[in-house]
Amino acid sequence: MVVKIENLVKRYGDLLALDHFELSVKQGEIFGLLGPNGSGKTTAILCMLALLKFSKGSVELFGREMRPDAYDIKRDIGIIMQNVAVYEELTVYENIDYFCGLYVSDKSDRQALVEEAISFVGLEDFRKFYPKKLSGGLLRRLNIACGIAHKPKLIILDEPTVAVDPQSRNKILEGIVELNRQGATIIYTSHYMEEVEQICSRVAIMDKGKVIASGTTSELKNMIRTGEKITIELLDTAIADIAKTTDKISTLPSVLSTTHNGTSIQARSEQNRHSLSSVIQLLNQDSIAYGRIFCELPTLNDVFLEMTGKHLRDQQGV
Repeated sequence: MVVKIENLVKRYGDLLALDHFELSVKQGEIFGLLGPNGSGKTTAILCMLALLKFSKGSVELFGREMRPDAYDIKRDIGIIMQNVAVYEELTVYENIDYFCGLYVSDKSDRQALVEEAISFVGLEDFRKFYPKKLSGGLLRRLNIACGIAHKPKLIILDEPTVAVDPQSRNKILEGIVELNRQGATIIYTSHYMEEVEQICSRVAIMDKGKVIASGTTSELKNMIRTGEKITIELLDTAIADIAKTTDKISTLPSVLSTTHNGTSIQARSEQNRHSLSSVIQLLNQDSIAYGRIFCELPTLNDVFLEMTGKHLRDQQGV
């Protein structure tokens, strides 16, 4: 087990930030840690790294107790936080060399590692650039290179793709998967559900300082009541009665909820029950003119919404 946290309690005055928090991450996983703003994710990470004191519980990394002076353990950890942390007065190469030098003292060894990190994040053409000359996406890549150049066994990435262009986002995600393939265990936080579903082998959802659910994305989706979502796009002749039609669909036995946006209706089915044939039958019986109808399976955001009462995508940039 790379990470084992048990019964962790952390308070800020009267605020209970971590409420008997527990987490385990196995070697070789890309583990997604999700939660709304204020759920305790950052506090959990800081306690994990022994950067914050906690009043109760235990933290073990690589099978050993994590302490503030456990420098041998910290040598094997790479941290890439949401806020870019590089030195403006240093070039791309100099920044990576500096952060790598915190762990690797031999200059020749460090030079090889820095060159490898530059190549890994695709900054070969920018090695002499200062951070202020880099785009947001390139700056994120530099931030990652600074955190992984020393070849850590455990890498913690806190929303590394916030506000970056699609090309840089793909580059970053491909890099994370490659780091994992090379043997690193990854803890990954993000507000982009498609990223989590794409790269994470297991996911834990936090709320109010504790883990409320964990498992693979498939296992998490099976924990909620909500099943498939049916979208019905009405033709112009039926739009005037959309509210009435929505109410009728909501009476079907397997439908949990319905909404409409003025031109289309969305119906949520109960888990493991299918409403499509019943919906089509109702529309045909009432001669309601419709165009396209399609179904979507539950997403990780649906899981998050049902378990926490919040849309994870609404947490971005707050």
